[in-house]
Amino acid sequence: MNIIKYLPSRGGPGIRLPAALAALFAALFAAGCADTQPDAPTPADLVLRGGVVATVDAGNTMAEAVAIADGWIVAVGSDEEVAAFIGAGTQVIELDGRFAAPGFIEGHGHYMSLGNSKTILDLNDVANWDEIVQMVADAAADAEPGEWIRGRGWHQEKWDRPPDPAVEGNPTHASLSAVSPDNPVLLGHASGHAGFANAAALAAAGYTRDSEPPPGGELVRDENGELTGLLRETAQRPVSAAFAASRAGRSAQEIEAQFRREVALAAEEALSRGVTSFQDAGASFSTIDGLMRLEEEGALPVRLYIMVRGQSNEEMDARLADYYMPSEGDDYLTVRSIKRQIDGALGSHGAWLLEPYEDMPSSAGLVLETVEDITGTAHAAIKHGFQVNTHAIGDRANREVLDIYESVFDSAGAGAELRWRIEHAQHVHPDDIPRFAELGILASMQGVHATSDAPWIPLRLGNTRAEERTYLWRSFIDAGVPINNGTDVPVEDIDPLASFHSSVTRLTADGSIFYPEQNMTRTEALRSYTINNAYASFEEQYKGSLEVGKLGDVVVIDRDILTVPDTELAEAHVDITIVGGVVRYER
Repeated sequence: MNIIKYLPSRGGPGIRLPAALAALFAALFAAGCADTQPDAPTPADLVLRGGVVATVDAGNTMAEAVAIADGWIVAVGSDEEVAAFIGAGTQVIELDGRFAAPGFIEGHGHYMSLGNSKTILDLNDVANWDEIVQMVADAAADAEPGEWIRGRGWHQEKWDRPPDPAVEGNPTHASLSAVSPDNPVLLGHASGHAGFANAAALAAAGYTRDSEPPPGGELVRDENGELTGLLRETAQRPVSAAFAASRAGRSAQEIEAQFRREVALAAEEALSRGVTSFQDAGASFSTIDGLMRLEEEGALPVRLYIMVRGQSNEEMDARLADYYMPSEGDDYLTVRSIKRQIDGALGSHGAWLLEPYEDMPSSAGLVLETVEDITGTAHAAIKHGFQVNTHAIGDRANREVLDIYESVFDSAGAGAELRWRIEHAQHVHPDDIPRFAELGILASMQGVHATSDAPWIPLRLGNTRAEERTYLWRSFIDAGVPINNGTDVPVEDIDPLASFHSSVTRLTADGSIFYPEQNMTRTEALRSYTINNAYASFEEQYKGSLEVGKLGDVVVIDRDILTVPDTELAEAHVDITIVGGVVRYER
């Protein structure tokens, strides 16, 4: 087993070379000039030894130990080789055979929503609608009249029994309104693409029996034409606006305190799952301003890669240049991408399909943002050097986005070097997979979505379309399309190990396997959560593998996830999370 002890010249403008690494390089250079052997290396700040270390380098090299100085990796190799970097002040972590890998990079999540989800009702694990009604009743008993009650995470397809009464498999608001007559209630669907409101929330939004939804949304009604309370896609916005208006009287100090609390809660959860970098799928300029303040204070414990979201093309054209912040190495805030969304989700019948839904033949989905508007964004992105990452779930949506990208590339004389992405790419016509490769488009997918959605996908699409077009990981990889993995938190739990398990087994909760011919190998799955995600954010020079000269971001897991049996893989836990050579979490 070989070891590289010194940092090669990294070169390039704007690159931060840490003092410890600069000293090592200078010592090597001086020793070479004197034609003598270099002195013993400067002791590292942190050494991990005695483990199974997956470097995730180009050759997928395995090692035993890692040394980190000044936040950067200075040595990787055998225990004997790395021992030279242990000094009196070196912190040594005995891995005792545990598994170490590059810190997980969450490839697609919603950072502030994760933090916010920790402050509202958690509906992810409820058994049925009646349980939700009871949770709201308990919350209403403790709330002041007029105080909003919010929750997130329900999914009607995961309940142990259907609601009664039901419309399109979803409840009606009568039972919810009965327990919360004086409190507006808004409960977000797990996907984020639908919401459920009680009577008070519908009234606060100005919704009546005769209301029409905004473009790209649906108001679900019962057989008598009355609103059931289910709001699809953009129909949620008036209710969300009413909630925002109810908070307009807060002081600047209260707003800032809530912001900092949600940032801290999100970081705490991410670090406990081994996530050292987080690609945030959508933040406004004002949210980015707040994160910039925290970075300046050194108050961001997780590295963030932000996609600009919710701004008009005109505003982006005027302001993107001021927010362009590519990674310069040991950064905790990077901004150089834009998030758009062309359709909704399969679960809420909002994904835009080439053919109608099997269980709702009257619909082929919803268009949330127009082709013309996204095309305008793409041109602005080219102008300002930004990546474009477009949410597309349905096969029609994916095809339309590929068409947009190809057209803009042709007009700009650009292409694969831009690393533009399609977020989710869940349901793709096989004819379009080669186009991803030809255009250099990255497939930003979430492994855990497949096993979470598997029980109801055939209901939405029919068995043939489900098998031929959904979660085509193997087809993408075999076509040469890099997959970057994630969880879409808080749509799913921010658990890379659960998503890793789904990616390699496609094992569902009932013990069935969801089209196993599309499985990833374990090495592919690990790369999809590390180096592939680094590449997808233009940061592979700094992170995504455990190599000399890269950031000391490491996750320690209690077992070797590359070799343990599938049954044991499901029980794996994160033991330690290290960011920049500092232990940020320990189980």
